[in-house]
Amino acid sequence: MTRPNTREKIVGAADLLFYEQGFENTSFAEVAKEVGISRGNFYHHFKTKDQILEAVIERRLQERQAMLDRWEIDGETPQQRIASFIRLLLLNETKIRAYGCPVGTLFLELSKVNHDHQADALRLFDLFRYWLRRQFLRMGLADDADDLAMTLLARSQGVATLASAYPNEDFLEREVARMMAWLDAIASNQQTSIK
Repeated sequence: MTRPNTREKIVGAADLLFYEQGFENTSFAEVAKEVGISRGNFYHHFKTKDQILEAVIERRLQERQAMLDRWEIDGETPQQRIASFIRLLLLNETKIRAYGCPVGTLFLELSKVNHDHQADALRLFDLFRYWLRRQFLRMGLADDADDLAMTLLARSQGVATLASAYPNEDFLEREVARMMAWLDAIASNQQTSIK
């Protein structure tokens, strides 16, 4: 594995700071300090904060796509792959309790100010939406695939938000269990209707 170059370090640091502090609350100086470079070196790679945001969104898209690709390989069935999406809330539990969902919080922040990159941030939601829809289609649920994908996406976003609002309660674990039961019921109903 190659060591990240300065540009990659800047994007990685900005990604983390945008998530933890918000895009609007993160300055060039904070990102440069996190990376350990001078502002001059920083400006060599990025002239504007929007350029950094664009790179952060692209990084998130690539990382999420790689994750979905791994789930395609690791999950033998669409149900197992969807379960990986649901369990993501628990895998990232500490960060979700502290900061919410990185996809949802970024999109919400950009939409509040009608930022030019709002549509780019929406691509992160679309990535999950269309991937989930494909999984439900593979389960034989063609008529409801998009609705089921949006329901699960909406529920996971709501759970992430409320887990952040109530970080000391067992809400997150309960809701993940309920989503898994919901998925099991859908799969069972589909198998029953096929027989």
